[in-house]
Amino acid sequence: MLSARRLGSLAAGVAALGLGRAGRGSLGAGIRARRVSTSWSPVGAAFNVKPQGRRLDLFSERRGLFGVPELSTPEGFYIAQEEALRKTELLVERACSTPPGPQTVLIFDELSDALCRVADLADFVKIAHPEPAFREAAEEACRSIGTMVEKLNTNVELYQSLQKLLSDKKLMDSLDVETRRVAELFMFDFEISGIHLDEEKRKRAVDLNVKILDLSNKFLMGTNFPNKIEKHLLPDHIRHNFARDGDHVIVDGLHAEAPDDLVREAAYKIFLYPNASQLKYLEELLSNRDLLAKLVGYSTFSHRALQGTIAQKPETVMQFLEKLSDKLCKRTIRDFEMMRRMKMKLNPQNSELMPWDPPYYSGVIRAERYNIEPSLYCPFFSLGACMEGLNILFNKLLGISLYAEQPAKGEVWCEDVRKLAVVHESEGLLGYVYCDFFQRADKPHQDCHFTIRGGRLKEDGDYQLPVVVLMLNLPHSSRNSPTLLTPGMMENLFHEMGHAMHSMLGRTRYQHVTGTRCPTDFAEVPSILMEYFSNDYRVVNQFARHYQTGQPLPKNMVSQLCESKKVCAAADMQLQVFYATLDQIYHGEHPLKKPTTDILKEAQEKFYGLPYVPNTAWQLRFSHLVGYGAKYYSYLMSRAVASMVWKECFLQDPFNRAAGERYRREMLAHGGGKEPMLMVQGMLQKRPSIDDFVDALVSDLDLDFETFLMDSE
Repeated sequence: MLSARRLGSLAAGVAALGLGRAGRGSLGAGIRARRVSTSWSPVGAAFNVKPQGRRLDLFSERRGLFGVPELSTPEGFYIAQEEALRKTELLVERACSTPPGPQTVLIFDELSDALCRVADLADFVKIAHPEPAFREAAEEACRSIGTMVEKLNTNVELYQSLQKLLSDKKLMDSLDVETRRVAELFMFDFEISGIHLDEEKRKRAVDLNVKILDLSNKFLMGTNFPNKIEKHLLPDHIRHNFARDGDHVIVDGLHAEAPDDLVREAAYKIFLYPNASQLKYLEELLSNRDLLAKLVGYSTFSHRALQGTIAQKPETVMQFLEKLSDKLCKRTIRDFEMMRRMKMKLNPQNSELMPWDPPYYSGVIRAERYNIEPSLYCPFFSLGACMEGLNILFNKLLGISLYAEQPAKGEVWCEDVRKLAVVHESEGLLGYVYCDFFQRADKPHQDCHFTIRGGRLKEDGDYQLPVVVLMLNLPHSSRNSPTLLTPGMMENLFHEMGHAMHSMLGRTRYQHVTGTRCPTDFAEVPSILMEYFSNDYRVVNQFARHYQTGQPLPKNMVSQLCESKKVCAAADMQLQVFYATLDQIYHGEHPLKKPTTDILKEAQEKFYGLPYVPNTAWQLRFSHLVGYGAKYYSYLMSRAVASMVWKECFLQDPFNRAAGERYRREMLAHGGGKEPMLMVQGMLQKRPSIDDFVDALVSDLDLDFETFLMDSE
């Protein structure tokens, strides 16, 4: 997944959810190829050995985080933010005094870049750096840049300088497509903050934005907060499954994989028990989002959130979800019946299928049908082998190689972070990926991609190289073995590397639309497409070798793994439809017709099929309502697009270089610099309909889809 945050409207360029917008294709005019270094190491070996201590550390100069000289100490954040703010003021003056034209867009983009270069970096450091002083300094930098963004969002003179350009039809027609789109995106970012309103309404919009940010943070914190219950209320034989706090038991999750039905039931009912303040935060968040949307001219928050996406409007999203639900219905009923039979077999006294059951019983069915114990696969998936596999794939598809580079002292925040140079066979160095792959205390548990610096064409013709971080939570190597990945971890690695390649290959003129800075329902396409490659035996066979014997992973093991993923997959997809529908209703017409829990109950029974459990409120744990408000459907839409691209372009030959180049040219290269549906159309050579999206998802559930993987030879 992509990292999630939003600073404000002009700063939708500043980081826009770590998913801001993306950019334009191959090396543009004037961009010079970077020379290849001779100090790079092979990527596979670099990840299968522990980092070597740097003997000269005592004498070498500290470079600062990510090579930024000021950031050799926490205090450097203050210097970096002050420099960014000083540069911002100069650029605002330039923007307001420059006659309207293409230069206006360049200045706005430079303004966005100046803020992003501090804000994006600080946003990562404040959650990932092991030292509190660095985290606190980064947090302060985020606040400082955020305050500046709020000022820019209400700077009428700045807004008017852009408006002059957009209102001049002759001038706009003279701009190239990307420049015109970026100008329109900046204007859209302004207007969703209400800058086009009169002074009183504008102040109201600013107040609402501040309130929404505050409510979002409070709600997000509450989604993971554990619940307590007096221990005597739980049966003796299950208490040991939970943490204790004196006379109370602490429940901090759903314990979905616990084999004891009662443990899962207790966890579900206790963890999802309604919390009055959390409910208040959610209701206020939804209400204030609706007020803001209406204030700036939209009928619902969903209409505002979906502008510029593949779906474009909530009516299209609901049509997609309802059609998908109809197509899944019979398959989902079969899946539930299969789980019900398994529950009856294991627990005849209590065989009714409940919402806490599917993750466990679908796992039991998979294990019974297919021998897919992860420990059987791990020896074949050493981290170094998987990185080499990615290197082979990117080289064959895109002419790209990954090289390990020794970071300078102070450049990384933890000694086990690896730095990769991404190099094209003819274009040279494309950018850097910092790989923060290993578990450590206080590190966030989510696997994410962070943009640290976006790519853009600078005025001198040089290209500002993109810099990103990939964060995973892999086990460390041991004395006897390198880091070994489960199949799920391997797939996650491929997924996150899909985001990284999106960032590296978007050779855009503008930072505001670089890499993964693109609409949410397109941003996950490159990463989900990589999952298809990770499940193809022809790809896996290139790198999966037993770390001790060198034996290749047997083909039937990959076949079993792929088949097992389709067990109860319709029910899993139906659950996603339910979540996405709930998200749409919450962000649809207001005031809501019923309390959020009653809406949940209705949607669950209609779009999932398992009964609502009284005195639970799952929506209060739905953290995606913050970062993906009105856009949770994006995962399903992105998967549909990725599925079509895979089947039509790579299924016959996953190493097809011509298809790889087309993929770069039509999709990776543009990001937010081109309408997402136009990119999909360019890649597929047709404009897919809602029915095409639905059919792509449903056909993925068929066991005979990947017949080429089976052992029928």
